[in-house]
Amino acid sequence: MFLTNPTSKTLKKLLSHSQKTIFSYLYHPQNPPYSHTQKSHYVDVYMKWKKDPYYDSIDHIHKSIHLKPIISLKNCIAQDPNGCIPISQVSKRGLEFDVPMKVARFLRQYPAIFEEFTGPQYNLPWFRLTPEAVEIDREEKRVFENCKEDLKDRLKRFILMSKGKVLPLKIIQGMQWYLGLPEDFLRCLEVNLDGSFKFVEMEDGLKGLAVECEEKLLSVIQRNAMKKGVYFGEPMEVIEFPFFPRKDARLRRKIDDWLKEFQKLPYVSPYEDFLHLDPGSDIAEKRVVGFLHELLSLFVEHSAERKKLLCLKKYFGLPQKVHKAFERHPHMFYLSLRNKTCTAILKEAYNDKLAIERHPLLRVRNKYINLMKQSGVILKNKRLSNRFIDHGSVKLDLDLDLDVVDEERREMTDLDVSPV
Repeated sequence: MFLTNPTSKTLKKLLSHSQKTIFSYLYHPQNPPYSHTQKSHYVDVYMKWKKDPYYDSIDHIHKSIHLKPIISLKNCIAQDPNGCIPISQVSKRGLEFDVPMKVARFLRQYPAIFEEFTGPQYNLPWFRLTPEAVEIDREEKRVFENCKEDLKDRLKRFILMSKGKVLPLKIIQGMQWYLGLPEDFLRCLEVNLDGSFKFVEMEDGLKGLAVECEEKLLSVIQRNAMKKGVYFGEPMEVIEFPFFPRKDARLRRKIDDWLKEFQKLPYVSPYEDFLHLDPGSDIAEKRVVGFLHELLSLFVEHSAERKKLLCLKKYFGLPQKVHKAFERHPHMFYLSLRNKTCTAILKEAYNDKLAIERHPLLRVRNKYINLMKQSGVILKNKRLSNRFIDHGSVKLDLDLDLDVVDEERREMTDLDVSPV
């Protein structure tokens, strides 16, 4: 009777407040499943970079920067109906092929791949592929044809990790070498793609490529965790990253503690929506690291120049200082400083070769790299043999300016080169 007394205004307020509290708790729980993961326990990780000879000696990673222009020039020659081209056809296209010097000089650095001979007119130098390079080129074409579905799946996964499941064609073109797509892939998209891909107009007038996919994609980390029986496909499950620390690595206590807590956080797949995450939280950091892991696992060498990845920030929802993630997680990534650039390498691909599927194009690229090495031996032997030959007044200038045809005609007639 006392509780229902209309004159008890104070008790009415108390009862009303308690009812609101109860219903608020029922419909808005104080600790939702992901709330504790949104708290930031960030530690300013700074670990001194240490050189690792193992990762610095992987040829197909560090020679990739030189192999790319070689493949472009090789394709230019292979596509010619005669299988050979005059130097004038490519001498002014150094920037297009990303050649760091005069094209003629570059071609002459790889005699095991490019064979030089005197042309039919004006004694101009022509170039064709060596028999070994021709055979590897055929094998490369077979790989592109037989593994078309694999390459298409890698491109699809790359696009589906973006914010709107759409990427500008210029971004795809920039990652084309890393994904292992053939050079003419973007010129023949209607032939190479299926109905799940579609062209769209993006902001700033950019033309983009979008993907429609209803199936749930699992990342490499999720698939491996499922094989081990530690992941069951539920949302916000905890998955620990595969760590590969150096044997002599010793972390400070607070960093070591932070990494242990970091491993206990739920894993957010790069194919899942992440807009609800607090950008400053540890779980957002774990999502970024998981994205970088998945991205590098799609690439041919499971590595990439770090500066080339910075253009992806806008379209993949990455933080401004995404490059810091490589430094904060040296157990997952190694930063190599060879070739006067910084290359990010995924450690798992070279420590557990069963964990990440090998790219079908890697074998072919290794064969081209072997020809690059053979070229070095050929040039060395030629230099040694030239020491015992008196050339007299004849001087070969391998750095001739071949950009102007008239100059080529005058200068090349002075060269003592017999036809092959």
